[in-house]
Amino acid sequence: MNHFRSSLALAAVLSLSAAGASAETMHIFWKDLRPPTQAVAEDANLPMIAAKLPDHGETLSLNLQDKTIQLAGYALPVDRDGDLVYQFLLVPWTGACSHMPTPPPNQIVLVTPAHPYKMSQAYQSVAVTGALKPDMEKSQLFILDGVSVVQSGYSVRKAEVVGVDTVPDTVTLPLNSPWSFLNKKKN
Repeated sequence: MNHFRSSLALAAVLSLSAAGASAETMHIFWKDLRPPTQAVAEDANLPMIAAKLPDHGETLSLNLQDKTIQLAGYALPVDRDGDLVYQFLLVPWTGACSHMPTPPPNQIVLVTPAHPYKMSQAYQSVAVTGALKPDMEKSQLFILDGVSVVQSGYSVRKAEVVGVDTVPDTVTLPLNSPWSFLNKKKN
């Protein structure tokens, strides 16, 4: 009977600690990283271009600073060795930064995984968990036709990264978009 009580007590402690951990992690969406007045990509029928925005997309959400967040998006490698990725940009839609216009900085997160992340393809859908830092930072992105410098508005260091099947708030491009071929990737 004592063994049963001990097991029951241990299960209760584990469930409480798990509940506490999930309460501390805020599951956020891309809209949480931009001002509520800023246009969303769906509204424009094409992804936002930072230069068209009054603040160039540099208004960041400071109320999330140092909070542990979880955000799903698409990983675009910045620093990799083969299929191991040491740093990547998390973006809200496939093709961002290399095949189509770059999102504004407040829609790009520079992620440094706690452990190298094994990635089979660019724009793999992932969920990132870690402390969010509002921080304008420039990264060099090596793409087929040269080097592009991309400015991110946030960073997450020592992030836990897991593959996911879907990105709940992904932007799906209209069929008449020249980039609609990117919709065929799993969203």
